[in-house]
Amino acid sequence: MEFDKFCSLDSSDPFWDWNRTWSAANPDLTQCFQNTVLVWLPCLYLWMCAPIYLIYLRSHNRGYICMSNLNKAKTAIGLLLWMICWSNVFYSFWQRHHGISVPAPVHLVSPTILGLTMLLATLLIQYERLKGVQSSGVMLIFWLLALLCATVTFRSKILQALDQMVCVWRYTTFYIYYTLLLVAFCLSCLTEQPPLFSQALKDLNPCPEPGASFLSRITFWWVTRMMIMGYKHPLEEKDLWSLNPEDCSQAVVPQIVHHWKTECQKVKRSGKTLYSPTQIPKSEGKEGQPPEESEILIVKTDRKTKEPSLLWALCLTFGPYFLISCLYKIIHDILMFVGPEILRLLINFVNNSSAPSWQGYFYTALLFICTCVQSLILQKYFHVCFITGMRLRTAVIGAVYRKALVISSAARRTSTVGEIVNLMSVDAQRFMDLITYINMIWSAPLQVVLALYFLWQNLGPSVLAGVAVMVLMVPVNAVIAMKTRTYQVAQMKSKDNRIKLMNEMLNGIKVLKLYAWELAFKDKISEIRESELQVLKKAAYLGAGSTFTWVCAPFLVALSTFGVYVLIDEHNVLDAQKAFVSLALFNILRFPLNMLPMVISSMVQASVSLKRLRVFLSHEELQEDSVEHKAVLKLSVVRLNVCIPEGCLVAVVGHVGSGKSSLLSALLGEMDKLEGTVNVKGSVAYVPQQAWIQNSSLKGNIIFGQEWKEAWYQRVVEACALQPDLEILPAGDKTEIGEKGVNLSGGQKQRVSLARAVYCDRAVYLLDDSLSAVDAHVGKHIFDQVIGPQGLLKDKTRVLVTHGLSYLPQVDLILVMVDGEITEMGSYQQLMSREGAFAEFLHTYANIDHTDNSGETQKWGILQMYFNSPSSPVTMILINLLDADFCFRIVCAYTDLITNFYSLAIMLMKRSVSFPAWVQELLVVLEIFTVKLSVFWAYAKAIGVLLSCISLLLFLTHHLLSLFSNYWLSQWTDDPIVNGTQPSRLMRLGVYGALGLSQGVAVFGYSLFMSIGGILASRCLHESMLYDVLRSPMSFFERTPSGNLVNRFSKEMDTIDSVIPNIIKMFMGSMFGVLGACVIILIATPLVAVIIPALGVLYFFVQRFYVASSRQLKRLESVSRSPIYTHFNETLLGTSVIRAFGEQERFIHESDQRVDHNQKAYYPSIVANRWLAIRLEFVGNCIVSFAALFAVIARESLSPGIVGLSISYALQLTTSLTWLVRMSSDLETNIVAVEKLKEYSDTEKEAEWKYEHSSLPPGWPTHGCIEIRGFGLRYRPNLDLAIHNITISINGGEKVGIVGRTGAGKSSLTLGLFRIIEGAEGHIIIDGVDIAQLGLHELRSRITIIPQDPVLFSGSLRLNLDPFDSYTDEDVWMALEFSHLKTFVSGLPDKLSHECSEGGENFSVGQRQLLCLARALLRKTKILVLDEATAAVDMETDNLIQSTIRSQFEECTVLTIAHRLNTIMDYTRVLVLDKGEMAEFDSPSNLIAQRGAFYQMAKDAGLV
Repeated sequence: MEFDKFCSLDSSDPFWDWNRTWSAANPDLTQCFQNTVLVWLPCLYLWMCAPIYLIYLRSHNRGYICMSNLNKAKTAIGLLLWMICWSNVFYSFWQRHHGISVPAPVHLVSPTILGLTMLLATLLIQYERLKGVQSSGVMLIFWLLALLCATVTFRSKILQALDQMVCVWRYTTFYIYYTLLLVAFCLSCLTEQPPLFSQALKDLNPCPEPGASFLSRITFWWVTRMMIMGYKHPLEEKDLWSLNPEDCSQAVVPQIVHHWKTECQKVKRSGKTLYSPTQIPKSEGKEGQPPEESEILIVKTDRKTKEPSLLWALCLTFGPYFLISCLYKIIHDILMFVGPEILRLLINFVNNSSAPSWQGYFYTALLFICTCVQSLILQKYFHVCFITGMRLRTAVIGAVYRKALVISSAARRTSTVGEIVNLMSVDAQRFMDLITYINMIWSAPLQVVLALYFLWQNLGPSVLAGVAVMVLMVPVNAVIAMKTRTYQVAQMKSKDNRIKLMNEMLNGIKVLKLYAWELAFKDKISEIRESELQVLKKAAYLGAGSTFTWVCAPFLVALSTFGVYVLIDEHNVLDAQKAFVSLALFNILRFPLNMLPMVISSMVQASVSLKRLRVFLSHEELQEDSVEHKAVLKLSVVRLNVCIPEGCLVAVVGHVGSGKSSLLSALLGEMDKLEGTVNVKGSVAYVPQQAWIQNSSLKGNIIFGQEWKEAWYQRVVEACALQPDLEILPAGDKTEIGEKGVNLSGGQKQRVSLARAVYCDRAVYLLDDSLSAVDAHVGKHIFDQVIGPQGLLKDKTRVLVTHGLSYLPQVDLILVMVDGEITEMGSYQQLMSREGAFAEFLHTYANIDHTDNSGETQKWGILQMYFNSPSSPVTMILINLLDADFCFRIVCAYTDLITNFYSLAIMLMKRSVSFPAWVQELLVVLEIFTVKLSVFWAYAKAIGVLLSCISLLLFLTHHLLSLFSNYWLSQWTDDPIVNGTQPSRLMRLGVYGALGLSQGVAVFGYSLFMSIGGILASRCLHESMLYDVLRSPMSFFERTPSGNLVNRFSKEMDTIDSVIPNIIKMFMGSMFGVLGACVIILIATPLVAVIIPALGVLYFFVQRFYVASSRQLKRLESVSRSPIYTHFNETLLGTSVIRAFGEQERFIHESDQRVDHNQKAYYPSIVANRWLAIRLEFVGNCIVSFAALFAVIARESLSPGIVGLSISYALQLTTSLTWLVRMSSDLETNIVAVEKLKEYSDTEKEAEWKYEHSSLPPGWPTHGCIEIRGFGLRYRPNLDLAIHNITISINGGEKVGIVGRTGAGKSSLTLGLFRIIEGAEGHIIIDGVDIAQLGLHELRSRITIIPQDPVLFSGSLRLNLDPFDSYTDEDVWMALEFSHLKTFVSGLPDKLSHECSEGGENFSVGQRQLLCLARALLRKTKILVLDEATAAVDMETDNLIQSTIRSQFEECTVLTIAHRLNTIMDYTRVLVLDKGEMAEFDSPSNLIAQRGAFYQMAKDAGLV
């Protein structure tokens, strides 16, 4: 042999010798093999990796690392190794030269190759340093490989030295070489210092991953510090690492945006030729002439040709990084099949008593190494997938956010806020989930092909029987999956409807309570819920079937295969090797076959999401050129021609719906421009009609990202009349404003919105009715100080939409609008002299001055404080912190809105209030929720205790049967063979089949019982929560954000509906699986009993460490998730303001920061999962190895069947262990949902709705006499009385006006009348009945209110007027006629069935107010209360309402809380309240004559 001569000239040293290696009791490799393969292997590895690695390093420069001692040491070792190799080459030449001996070629070739490789390694070490690599995997693997190869030679050389004479030089150099290799390996495990100027040096808490050593990275050891920290104390935000730069929004989002824009450009380029020269305006097609035929065809073909591909954009962005995961997956898939192969060899080894015992230990070691490598690679694969998923989510959220800021208003109307938020939350999440599994599309077929190949090797053609069963199972599973999908869609639809209704109900809960409509809505929600549960029940039956196939499939496959195998030919003997290797392979096969349908359905879902995203991202954007910023402000939008000189004050007036706001939208470029031009000179500031307030501090709202100018800020605050409010707000201008400005009154919001515009100091001001929500005198102050000729904005161009007639004489130009057209234009004097429509309009309302709603005085602002409960310790803290004067103000002011203790504490923390120690402890307790057993018990009770017990019993039965059937199989394989056959094979097969069948029945049973139990629990918990919430008093809704409640009904309910039953099933399954495996291993090899407790303790600790940190991380992640959506929601509501101010970039940056902040908490939870999985799999791998090791040790006494059984169970154990921890942690996390739902059963409740034995006369109240005796009420037990000592008597049919400054107690009185707040003292008696003795519904359904905010619910118009269907259609039409809506409603296509949109958005505010009037007319009770009901309507509508009330409610007692005093000047009497007490009570004329408080108010309003 030529190769033998290469190693030794006389061929005395062969390349391979079986007798010396495999068959020997003390094996050794030949010298030739050691000098060639073992030397060349590491060299080959490095030379193959080097080119790719060098290219990678060139493109990934992380900065330069200074020369450190570690680097010097690595370089020195590399050079020494190089010198040693060369010394061997020179020694060979020296030998030859001196004629001592002629060395074989291998002694020249191998050291030369090795020397060059060591030189390459040294150069790589330096190049890595220049490119900033802190720890290199490529080099570590090289040193490890070289060390392992050298270790084999090292052992061999020692054995040789003991037997024969050796060459001292070569031996000495080899030992030095070996020592240096060991040192080099140890040094490569250490990590270098960070590169100069790296981010990590600047960061306070950088992510340890980039700086961790290679070994630490693959074992996720770098996560351990955080896990220990989380175990010692709850993790907080400050403990989280910063995000890696490549995962941040600013790195990820621009890539996807760039690729998407490129895609869109491509489509535009290819699409241009297809468009006809005349483009069709949007509006045509609906009305007007249809476009020509040819145009339509052209547009349609274009529609078909090509859409920009979002998928391709995503692939370009994330593809390269994702390809790495494919590589990991291939390696893992191949390694999966090593386990069964080694199992085969082990069973052969146990069977073959002549095999040397070292082979058994060798197999055991091999098994351990392979399973460990497999674990490391799998976790690395998951890590890459999850990181890609995380980046994908960041990209989707960023792209959607950026698009939302530029989308045109027409496109914006096609999707609701909820849908757009769903793109961010649900669809982004779907992509993230899919990324982990998408590789299964190619990996599953690969696994199936490999498994079938090995099975064929093992059992021959009878495998096809098993495969046939599996293939039959796939369509069954697929059908179940598709069917489940349809049910899911149906359930989602019901759920959406339910949540939509729930959301509206919570937003309008006050109205529901005032009208006593709770039961109607409860029934409506229960009806939707019932249909949802029916769908869930069907899905549960399917789920039980699916679980049945999933659990029984492997058994049926094994049964059919073994059955066919032993029945085809009686000489086919089922021995341990065939049976258990096949079982192990079938177990592998089961995973891809079950995953495929799931992955496909996941892909279907993701494709739907992809389409939704593509449609949203393709929406048309605002025309950037629709408003040109040039010379003067000139406008022409469909029949509008107007030119506004610079520095002018222009008022736009007109009725509700005449197009005033549209005019401003056109100026802002928010409308679709069809023709004409709009020029605006200079920058713009815009104040919308409904103030848009951000969830930040008051100061932040005003400054709005501009630079801070102290003096100017003070002037603006003064001018906008905000100074008195600042004095009264708890933290002045640092007060946190809640979502949508909940803790500010309407007027305060409007003034903050105005202050924001003024502070920004722009050239053009567009003010959309910005004075409507403030009191008359405040409005006057603002007009004089800000808008008017002497105001702060006197030199600016101002366009003011207004209903306030008193300001008109002072403006330069008035535009009168009717039906979207400007009918008149000119100064006040010009228009008056023309005596056109404007003059007529003015004369009608001349004596009515502009007095408006949500009363505020300069002295008082509305103060709204936050407390959780009266006994809350925070109340005490507040009282201690604040001076008495401040507390007095708190009590006197409105205390309308209350939120929970926690947010208050946060608010106070922001004011750097230091808490006493006990409060801090309390906060910690609030933060950490540990799930108590009582919650599990509550859930079990909701299912039903009997059902729970039966399910448990069936579970146990199934697992015992499963264990027994496998034990039976092992007994069968050990049956003696007589004449080449197993005599009792038919009996064995029969029993095996029967065991399988009974197992299937148990599985189906427990699956069904669990699912049905889950649905029963769902129904029970939802019903009780809905009832509990509806029975809660108003104060509960004021302090509980509606988001929290909706979340309970959607997210938590969904968890209880579909997540918890499945998790419990999986948890029980994996728990019994682990216990079963341990029992079998213990029976087979009792010695393992020594190891299992130790590993159990390790497992327990790892699990506790993980669960402690994981729960905190999940909490931090969910806490930081909602701000993303809150901010997005906020942005969507304020896009026009953001665009008008040109603040898009700042908002994008803010959104990115919030996303990054959320990913900062999500990233550690990903790596914590990997940390856990690697450690658990290590525990599992140890158990497998020990089972194999003890089987090898005790091979004399063990039968092959038992060995096979024990190891095949051990191989499954790793997966079961990982699942068990995951499921137990998921169960702990998700069962919290039950706890959250139960919370509401313990909150305070209102009085009973109806008393059983009510003695109330049927027509009560018949006269409408109201007698109030010494009445007082307080908002919460520990506060002073808000109103007190009120004693008045009102006769039936009287009209009484209630007036007073803000905070005087006007609304409190009506709240007391309806018992929204229970009286603290005194009585209210209506027609001789004390209202405190009545059920709430009995009281509230017999008196009527027209509330301040006109609330409509989505549903038909009829439902909004009469939810209980207690009136005929004639009655309803009559009510509509009296409320001046008949013509409008009869003009609607569906008349009374016309669908109201969410919150009644498709009606104007005035129309909504008239609908509330119609409700009152329909009920026509003897007592009517008007709560500032005409605040939001123009003069004309106000007149309509007033006249209707005068004519229709002539007989009734009417109480009106009034701001426009002119509406009550003709009332019988007026009640004037001051500081919660009755100040005056008499007829208006008498009160004016007395010149008291009422006279002063009338004077302010210009009525006297």
